[in-house]
Amino acid sequence: MRILGIDPGLQVTGFGVIEKNGQRLAYIASGCVKSGRGELAERLKTLLEGLNEIIATHRPAEVVVEKVFVNVNPQSTLALGQARGTAICAAVFAGLPVAEYTALQVKQAVVGNGHAKKEQVQHMVKRLLALPGVPGADAADALACAICHAHGVRFGALQVRGLRMKRGRLG
Repeated sequence: MRILGIDPGLQVTGFGVIEKNGQRLAYIASGCVKSGRGELAERLKTLLEGLNEIIATHRPAEVVVEKVFVNVNPQSTLALGQARGTAICAAVFAGLPVAEYTALQVKQAVVGNGHAKKEQVQHMVKRLLALPGVPGADAADALACAICHAHGVRFGALQVRGLRMKRGRLG
């Protein structure tokens, strides 16, 4: 199963594509779509076109988008929400299912600590995917979303047997 992870941002949206084969995870691609500065509509269009191209090129089966957190600055939160909505629209128009995880859930799944620092996430993504170098912060966050989802699918099967996620852990 090929999974596209997206870390939405209005200026920079990170993406990461992995493939899950049984318990193995393989790196496919990662990077960023940059919208630059200017009018909001044009920036969102740039993000949409970039994500459409990534979806067409890598043909994921599922898409994962990080959930928005509430920021101190309401304008930043709104802008992030619009970038996130654009990412979801790109997936939906391609006919792909969309999963969503909070940053806390992603960090818990990848690092084992929901309050891990960005550098810890980058290091664990490098390690889990056997990458030759540390990915950039936005790409690493997107790859971490995809890894979280790959692990979440496995956890979902366990929930059917009576186990539930409680505070980020199975119990």
